[in-house]
Amino acid sequence: MGKAINTGIMSYGMSGQLFHSPFVDTHEGFEFKGVVERSQKRAHQKYPNIKSYDSVEDMLADGQIELVIVNTPNNTHFELARKVLQSGKNVLVEKPFTVTVEQAEELFALAKKNGCHVLPYQNRRFDSDYLAVKKIIESGELGRLVEVHFRFDRYKIDIGPKAGKETPVQGSGLLFDLGPHLLDQVISLFGIPLSWTKTLGHFRPNTQVDDFANLHLIYPQELQVFVTTSLLVADIQPAFVLHGTKGSFVKYRADVQEEQLMDNMKPNDPRFGIEQTDSPGTLTTIGPDGSKSIEDIESEPSNYLHMFDAVYGTIRNGDPYPITEDHIKAQLSMLN
Repeated sequence: MGKAINTGIMSYGMSGQLFHSPFVDTHEGFEFKGVVERSQKRAHQKYPNIKSYDSVEDMLADGQIELVIVNTPNNTHFELARKVLQSGKNVLVEKPFTVTVEQAEELFALAKKNGCHVLPYQNRRFDSDYLAVKKIIESGELGRLVEVHFRFDRYKIDIGPKAGKETPVQGSGLLFDLGPHLLDQVISLFGIPLSWTKTLGHFRPNTQVDDFANLHLIYPQELQVFVTTSLLVADIQPAFVLHGTKGSFVKYRADVQEEQLMDNMKPNDPRFGIEQTDSPGTLTTIGPDGSKSIEDIESEPSNYLHMFDAVYGTIRNGDPYPITEDHIKAQLSMLN
């Protein structure tokens, strides 16, 4: 691997602590240089050699920084990513990439103009459960797909403290929070749909934002894809349900990376990204003679380090980035 990319992170909240710092620190293609910490200075306790910048402007003024990760509240992504690009640095933007298609188009155009890269961060393309689904689809064992359901459920009836998620500002609500994960996975597997319809719900007491969302996507050959997310599911349902002309596949959400990161396991630990053996997917197929076969399918290990492999490959080697501009614009069209 060539020269490491000097990288700064804009926030040391949950996403900075779990989904970015451990990977930038571990991956040999990156040099973790610093974090913006406006008030509490905590990052040095875990990463003693990094800088703590007092402001975004201080980080952008640092000539050593080549890549900035924008992991701030949703409604700030566009303005901050634009500042990064205007400073001549590359930028990796957390989901949702922006809150409108027009904002995304402006960032893509500005990156090209300034000779920089603006890259969407979609780490759940590297969830073990999703990759098990991808492998089953590609195997052809289900035949022609007819009906597909992707879900992301939680039970959180109380209103959370984060204004960016719970008050009616741009990019707030459950669809903008969890929808980008689900829609990116669907688009990466099936492409951009021919058409779609959307239903939002507001069910928690005193909620100001949507806490339920369902999208019905229609693809060629009449494939029906349903994307659902809800904050009021006490009995968590399978995350992936696929029905085809030859069989079905059912898989609960089982990726362990977030939980392991919360337990301070490092991404280079040999145990990282290995699902529990009690959470396999279930493949049910019907043979030519009508006989039914049921098989447990265990997922292969996965690691969000592969997301950073893609970032490095694009910035250093000019490799095509797996999340394309068209993918992001289609996603944002469906979120709005």
